Amino acid sequence: MNSNSGHDMTGHGAARPGGLSVSEGGYTLELDSTIFTAGVRTVTFRVTGPDGSPVTEFTPEHEKKVHFIAVRRDTTGFQHVHPVMDGKGTWSTDLTLEPGDWRFFADIHPTGHGRTITLGIDASVAGQYDPQPISEGSRSAHLGEYTVALDGDLLPGTASDLTLTVSRNGRPVTDLQPYLGAYGHLVALRVGDLGYLHVHPDGEPGDGVTEPGPGITFMAAAPSGGVYRLYLDFQHDGVVRTAEFTVRTTAAAPGPDAAPRAASEHTGHHHGGHAHH
Repeated sequence: MNSNSGHDMTGHGAARPGGLSVSEGGYTLELDSTIFTAGVRTVTFRVTGPDGSPVTEFTPEHEKKVHFIAVRRDTTGFQHVHPVMDGKGTWSTDLTLEPGDWRFFADIHPTGHGRTITLGIDASVAGQYDPQPISEGSRSAHLGEYTVALDGDLLPGTASDLTLTVSRNGRPVTDLQPYLGAYGHLVALRVGDLGYLHVHPDGEPGDGVTEPGPGITFMAAAPSGGVYRLYLDFQHDGVVRTAEFTVRTTAAAPGPDAAPRAASEHTGHHHGGHAHH
């Protein structure tokens, strides 16, 4: 398991989820503004260190110094982007923002700090808010020609396999492309408080064992019972796509239901604010 944080769902048990605090270990996430108008907007922020100054040195995790996640509080609008930093420690990135309450996450590893940490902060987007219900039911997410099937149960406090299998027009996809050093990236958010879990699959491209599809397997453990939203990023034919599921788990018994939600499709370049950078 290639875990990037002490907050991850890993084979070592269920850690406390990250992203519930704006500050941790002396590091604080600061937005230039927490109020936006709807549309494609540039978000700028800094991470300040224990001395109060902006941090400029980060250890890359999965090829990027910062993984920035944005999601509306109803778990729609998921975006995973990679901001650019100027010489003074200010990061900037474009997001597509619909009206409502949002949560932004910065997944970082400050150089010299012992581990990766995930900081979270709220933001508000003006306008008429139309919150969407969280659907449940199917274990398949459909993205145009692609279908992603979810197999396995997410269990609280117990590591278990989640396998996501990609097919295209009914045929298994066996030539997934590496994206940020992996064949797939999975972010899980706990519904209710948006506790953040960022995990990566077993194995990696070029290790002589891991196949480029159709299945991508993650070893995961939930920190508690409840409902979780899963967002899988994978790349094929030069396009990064995101499949979304809802998984329910309880401490009493396994057997979550999973349901796809609106899935996004985007190229590696900016496209409607949902591209991965």
